[in-house]
Amino acid sequence: MSRSIGTGDARKAKAWLVCLVLAGISFVVIVLGLNTGTIRIPPLRVLDTLFGGGSGRDHMVLFEYRLPRIVVTVLAGAGLGAAGAVMQGLSRNALADPGVLGLHAGAALGLIMFVSFFRDLEGSAALLIPLFTFAGGIIAAALIVLLSYNRSRGIVPVRLILSGIGVASGLSAITLYWSLRLDEDTYAFTARWLAGSVWGRDWVHAAALLPWIVIVLPYVLSQTRSLNNLSLGDETAAGIGTNVKRQRLLLLGAAVALSSASVSMAGGIGFIGLIAPHLARRLVGPMYQHLLPVACFVGVVILVTSDTIGRSLFQPNAIPAGVVVAVVGAPYFLFLLSRTK
Repeated sequence: MSRSIGTGDARKAKAWLVCLVLAGISFVVIVLGLNTGTIRIPPLRVLDTLFGGGSGRDHMVLFEYRLPRIVVTVLAGAGLGAAGAVMQGLSRNALADPGVLGLHAGAALGLIMFVSFFRDLEGSAALLIPLFTFAGGIIAAALIVLLSYNRSRGIVPVRLILSGIGVASGLSAITLYWSLRLDEDTYAFTARWLAGSVWGRDWVHAAALLPWIVIVLPYVLSQTRSLNNLSLGDETAAGIGTNVKRQRLLLLGAAVALSSASVSMAGGIGFIGLIAPHLARRLVGPMYQHLLPVACFVGVVILVTSDTIGRSLFQPNAIPAGVVVAVVGAPYFLFLLSRTK
């Protein structure tokens, strides 16, 4: 008994240490991201400007252009990392990811519906974008669950992946059809969004994403015990007092909300929900009270770094962060697929 308690304390201490290290890396990457762009601002001057110093030009560049984008990438990275961890826990499938499962395809359809009706991505109308992407994500999730459900076995993990691929293809076809009906400028925006371009660059975009992360993420973090139980299997989870159907439905809705809201402002970025939980699991183990916070930090590091690389190394023609993530994520997915029975 004392040995298990000591092991638990050691894992908790390790998780805290990993979170602190990742927080430090995140801070460094954020400062470098604030320095990236046409106008170079040295890191020390970035810090000085953030704390009230700096010139008027530095203040304008940071607070009106770069900082809102950084806030969006931080929130979206944390949301995608957490959503991926939840999806892998609910499905008990190491390949589960909001993008692979088709949730991002549903979010893309929701975004297309928004731009078809509103045509305005700025101002107060932008606050409604996560609602549309969430509705699209819910439609995709409902279709995937219906197609992968078996009366005797419940949700079959293998069917979940295959159903997600099929649903994603169908919804992507509908999205493409609707996008071809848009005007040239709006179509260009949707094409960049689908490529994973971080387009949320104003404070209103950060404000549109913030409530979804601030409200839903703490709920998910409070449900780590349920996630630990569900990862053991439905029968075992029910035997130790977990309301399997209710918890799975609530956590699935939370994962859809996090992923759909995140991609609504950060573009259709895939693979973060796959990579972040895997790296977190290697760092701190499979217990969700440790894994979830670390997955959030890893998601932040990946997305902010990818966006910074895309904007800095390929100037003046910046490439979308989603392309940078895919360069690493696609081979990693194939590697995991080759090792999965």
